[in-house]
Amino acid sequence: MLIDSHCHFCFPDLQADAAGVLERMHAAGVERALNISTSTTDLVPVVEFAQAHEGIYATVGIHPDNEEASEPDVATLVRHARADKVVGIGETGLDYYRLREPLDWQRDRFRTHIRAARESGKPLIIHTRSSAEDTLRIMREERAQDVGGVMHCFTETADVARAAIDLGFLISFSGIITFKSASDLRAVAAQLPDNAILVETDSPFLAPVPHRGKSNEPAWVAHVATLLAQLRGQSVDHIHKITGDNFLRLFNILN
Repeated sequence: MLIDSHCHFCFPDLQADAAGVLERMHAAGVERALNISTSTTDLVPVVEFAQAHEGIYATVGIHPDNEEASEPDVATLVRHARADKVVGIGETGLDYYRLREPLDWQRDRFRTHIRAARESGKPLIIHTRSSAEDTLRIMREERAQDVGGVMHCFTETADVARAAIDLGFLISFSGIITFKSASDLRAVAAQLPDNAILVETDSPFLAPVPHRGKSNEPAWVAHVATLLAQLRGQSVDHIHKITGDNFLRLFNILN
């Protein structure tokens, strides 16, 4: 079963042609997808979109880059997480790439999300960029291993991947692995155990080769899976099965 473990149906690029995006997704053999929340304004629309479409699930969370007018508290996130078809908390984490210290608000927000995940019993979807050391430190301090989750759109080293796996997290690879500049990341993708990997698009961003430069969409997760199979010396069907099984197990989806 091929599943896009991270996409943004409620972003304008996909929302404008949602019916077409879904049709192309299913035509490409992508049976399910996880629609990710990133701001206070899309907490409800992301969930409603999932509830309206078979095979689509949702998360609730605030992206670390979003400087919101008011910070979500644990109770608010837990309340939204109770909605039907919400399977995870996030996208959350740390991103030091564009922002500069002081970033205590970002670290505090990350801690809030981990606490909400632990209270709701739902896994975390973690974004980390230029912040791996602090991300792992806060995960350990807040006992993120109690719920596990996924390190989405992974671009870090094998050591970071292994540290996350030791905490019960899966590693999700996006179209970045198809980029010519991503040789180090491809080496990481080739060596992780079968039970630790997922595939995603992060659409509408990061379209894989041969669509690089275009608006990405869930159908194109098939390109990520195909390259991952080549890197690992495995069949495409095997990659579809293990990443699908890993997704269903992580998010406790029984059918």
